[in-house]
Amino acid sequence: MRSLNSSRVQSVHTVLAQRTTICASIVLQLIICQLLTCQQALAQEWAKTSLEKSPRHLEFIDITSGKRKLKCFVAYPEVKGKATAVLVIHEIFGLTDWVRSVADQLAARGYIAIAPDLLSGVAPGGGGTAELGGDDKARREIAKLTPTGITSDLDAAAKYVSALPACNGKLVVSGFCWGGKQTFDYANKNKNLKAAYPFYGTGPSKKDEVVNIGCPVYGFYAERDSRVGATLPDTIKVMKEAKKTFEPVTYAGSSHGFMREGESPNSSPENAKAKNDAWKRWEGLLKKI
Repeated sequence: MRSLNSSRVQSVHTVLAQRTTICASIVLQLIICQLLTCQQALAQEWAKTSLEKSPRHLEFIDITSGKRKLKCFVAYPEVKGKATAVLVIHEIFGLTDWVRSVADQLAARGYIAIAPDLLSGVAPGGGGTAELGGDDKARREIAKLTPTGITSDLDAAAKYVSALPACNGKLVVSGFCWGGKQTFDYANKNKNLKAAYPFYGTGPSKKDEVVNIGCPVYGFYAERDSRVGATLPDTIKVMKEAKKTFEPVTYAGSSHGFMREGESPNSSPENAKAKNDAWKRWEGLLKKI
């Protein structure tokens, strides 16, 4: 009898221990989830702070693209005369605080910058990047976008910014990562562009992907970025064969996304230097437009 009771007690202890372990595991997962959410929210806090301190006029607007509303972020420079417009194509993460801060930094240098949220309307309730609530969700929705839809959105943003009274009629395009690839694609579709600036995006490799490019293309690439770097030789070749102007620069020691990572308080020295050097080059090229 004692043996039976002892066995039951031991069994109860075992069950309690298992349940305690399961509960502890659930609590730990919840804590990790909260930490990751908090980390995500704070990941670009420095960019958000920069925007909040900007003295320039910054605004969100809704424009029509096909049958839907396209949300765009516009940054205006503090200049006396009319300014060149820069169409900024976001990363695979959508219209983040950092992308908006790039628009503001362009405005600080004397340019009107417009950054469309190409994820407009895809979130529950018709929202965009902000309402999706995370990088992974943005990635999934980006993958669903069609070339026709992307071009329609970029055309709408280009038309809007070019028609602004403050614009001098000149338009260039730039983009980062996923947006870097779209920059090349759009340069092949819009002959009104004065220049294109793709940042570490995969490039074209076929003649029909570059044949209609009517402006110089200036590329910005990371040394430690084999995925994108592996496509660069083919892009150089096809651009040369098509007799198009393409001037790529690879920044020593930098990694993919160095324009964003280089601004982070935790940036590596290599990415910070690459970001500074790239901005200096970009600013010099923009002044030639």
